[in-house]
Amino acid sequence: MAKSEFAQAFDLMLEEKQLAKDVVVAAIESAMVSAYRRAVGASAAQHVEAKLNPDTGDVSVFAEKEVVEDSVVDERTETLLEDARKTDPQCQAGDMVMMESTPDNFGRVAAQTARQVIQQRIRDAERANQIEYYKQQEGEIVSGLVQAINAQGVTLGLEMKAEGVMPNNQRIPKERLKLHDRIRAVVIEVKEGARGPQIILSRAHRNFLRRLLENEVPEIYHGIVEIRSIAREPGERAKVSVAAAPQSNIDPVGACVGQKGVRIQAIVKELHDEKIDIIQWDANPVVYIQKAVSPARVSGVYLNEAEHTATVVVHDDQLSLAIGREGQNARLAAKLTGWRIDVKSILEAAGDALAKLQEDAELQSAVSQATALVPQVEETLLKKAENRSITPEDFAVVQQFVDLVERRVIAVKEEAQQAEDEAVAAIRAEIPQAAFEAPLNSVALKEHVFNILTEAGYETVGQLMFDLKTNPNKVLGLAGIGAKVISHIEEVLAAQTYAEPVAEATAEVEAVAEAPAAVVVAEEEAVVEAVAENPAEKKKEPRRVVEEEEEDGEVSKDGVSLGLFDMKPEMFQSEESAEESDDKKKGKKGKKKGVALEFDESLGEVVSRKKHKRGGDDHDDDNWE
Repeated sequence: MAKSEFAQAFDLMLEEKQLAKDVVVAAIESAMVSAYRRAVGASAAQHVEAKLNPDTGDVSVFAEKEVVEDSVVDERTETLLEDARKTDPQCQAGDMVMMESTPDNFGRVAAQTARQVIQQRIRDAERANQIEYYKQQEGEIVSGLVQAINAQGVTLGLEMKAEGVMPNNQRIPKERLKLHDRIRAVVIEVKEGARGPQIILSRAHRNFLRRLLENEVPEIYHGIVEIRSIAREPGERAKVSVAAAPQSNIDPVGACVGQKGVRIQAIVKELHDEKIDIIQWDANPVVYIQKAVSPARVSGVYLNEAEHTATVVVHDDQLSLAIGREGQNARLAAKLTGWRIDVKSILEAAGDALAKLQEDAELQSAVSQATALVPQVEETLLKKAENRSITPEDFAVVQQFVDLVERRVIAVKEEAQQAEDEAVAAIRAEIPQAAFEAPLNSVALKEHVFNILTEAGYETVGQLMFDLKTNPNKVLGLAGIGAKVISHIEEVLAAQTYAEPVAEATAEVEAVAEAPAAVVVAEEEAVVEAVAENPAEKKKEPRRVVEEEEEDGEVSKDGVSLGLFDMKPEMFQSEESAEESDDKKKGKKGKKKGVALEFDESLGEVVSRKKHKRGGDDHDDDNWE
């Protein structure tokens, strides 16, 4: 094959397989090495390399051989010195040299031997490219042709000759697909399989609706409108809450619906006529829930923060619309908002509120205005029971009554929850923080008790103390825990003591201890500066401090006496300093009382002197005490 023909065929194969050139070249070279080993019977321990010229298609095989001087015993592993020096002029006998060892008829043998290996390597490279490509496509929409429909699902032919599988639970119910139909789906998972990548597709996932909205609505794609939440029952109905970006001045619902509904209709058609409600997200949960229950008109929404539930009250004619077919509308609204929603008609809510009011005397006194409306509400409920007509004024009174009672009930629950939280916080404050840091094995519990508590999830002593004080039945309810064991646990915990941290007190003591030293050093520096400012007393020698030993052998360090920090204000006395200096030079020593900084005229320097009380001396005035 001519050079240009081989190069063209090689490039055509690369384009058809969508593979990198170096990957295919490496696969062919590896196959040629395998073919050479099989053709000549080379050992697996021998190093063999193959080089392919992509322009000509020529293959050269190089094998590692030992250099010998006299004769070659095995041509597969040995070569003469003179032949080896043609490749490596510096080689010597006994060296290992890579020599070209391409057999004469290697082209035809290699073509047949390496064919299967090359095909396998190319298939492996194709699978690797498919996995890498579709890993990046997770969560994105892909398009494919329906190739097969069976009991397990639908098989789609995708790009790069890959196949995707859409299980039956990921299909839109009641959607009929036919062979060779082109459909879109979202990639939800990509796994490596024995026969290539396993690409799992879905048309029922809520992210499929999210990607369709991004494709059809440019404002969502560019981030001007944000999708806050999606609740979907495939093929039936979906609710989507959207919000506009701050200061965008755009209607998010209108942007999604489009002019005359053209944008949303394209998505509805793709989803097999699935109904889609677009609502505007609101930070106020009451307003958000009112919109989520649409298209029903809501009379009132009452939240229970502690239980995260919402009671939605609607007029009787809106009840079926608020609940939806088989509860679908209320169920989707709950998924969308994250609140557990209880839908009631206004008369049903009035009956419940009336029962609460009659059972609770404190509630009656708290909402006296609602108590005054009880006769009218009872009359309206009687009309409902007798199927008599109810006027709008009656409904207004009932709605006012329900609103007053429900709001007061919610306020009472919030106050009770707040009181409970405060009580729990108080109990938590009574337990030392060190107990929550101490592991459970730090206390002397019996082994079987420790094992039971550990299996129940207790890790620290503080956690066990807290549960015993707030909810002892939680510990008592564990298997193997009885009254005796509880007594044992309480005794062990009562014997534990945990000291409070004293870091702040220690810091204050250190600050107080450092203060006198700082004052003394400052005073010493002031004396030195005062002496230095006197021109008559300046000397050329550097200042030094006279160090004197005490009776116990203590000496000063770094030119400052260790008794310096015992200084008192009266220590700085200039009178009789010369006499005291003479007394010390004569060897008179007594009990240490302090240190004085003085200017010695005989030395012309500032010296540090230690004052002593001379025992048995009547001249106490001449000594500092």
